[in-house]
Amino acid sequence: MNEIDLPDLASMEDLGVRIAALLRAGDVVALSGGLGTGKTTLARAVLAGLGHQGEVPSPTFTIIETYDPPQVRLPVVHADFYRLDSPREAEELGLDDYREGAALIAEWPDHAGGFGHEPGCLAIHLESVGKGRKAIAEPGADWLERWR
Repeated sequence: MNEIDLPDLASMEDLGVRIAALLRAGDVVALSGGLGTGKTTLARAVLAGLGHQGEVPSPTFTIIETYDPPQVRLPVVHADFYRLDSPREAEELGLDDYREGAALIAEWPDHAGGFGHEPGCLAIHLESVGKGRKAIAEPGADWLERWR
């Protein structure tokens, strides 16, 4: 587990690019933190780091947005589970089907049952600190060598 200071938007974007460079199909980037801590901002930075240009809508209402090559380096599922009442709802949405061969960026992962048990999970908890943010990263087993 390590802490990363994110004093401004540029540092958040740099973190997203770093994650994107290391991301593989099957990985999960689990973004947690209170409302307004920057989960969607970081998700957008990861997608930009993967090559996506243009608008990245928040999946708060659609729950799942997908991005496929050539607009990104690898298939990505961006999900916001805030509105789910139970992990069973993620199953009903067909999350496993969406994840096949793709990386998952999950906002509010606890609402979908969490992903921390998966070796390919990079859990990032975001907190507001003054005018900036702090990220607490916990890499799963598959991330340990990559996340140095």
